[in-house]
Amino acid sequence: MRDARRPRRLTVDETTTYLWTVRHRHRDGQVCEDVLTLIRDGVPTRIVFREGEGRYVGGGAYTHSGGVGDRAHHLNLHEPGTVRALVDEARRRGLLPYDGELDGWILFPAVTRAAAATPGTAADRPASPWDGRPASP
Repeated sequence: MRDARRPRRLTVDETTTYLWTVRHRHRDGQVCEDVLTLIRDGVPTRIVFREGEGRYVGGGAYTHSGGVGDRAHHLNLHEPGTVRALVDEARRRGLLPYDGELDGWILFPAVTRAAAATPGTAADRPASPWDGRPASP
């Protein structure tokens, strides 16, 4: 079993490689957050998913660590394909590299649409903790 705290490597092209980790955090009196940290050339970018109205993050009673979603879609931040899709969308929008925090929910619709268009991915099977079905395959 791998150590979840150990950074993983994601190679995007011949010249671009990211190290990435996923964490669940609570700030003083704030809601739960799942954070995907991407590190490239020593520059950390945190893609933050905050729990909120109609949105859930992992580690709670209804979903696994790294599971984020809304009432219609679910992403597993521990899956390399999900991380790659988030990186691709952030790069497409010119948000990477960025030394700081990005709101993950702004990327979520495009990533879930792309996953839903790809047969066999977890996102093409709507799953949410509210509908009683498993959140991931």
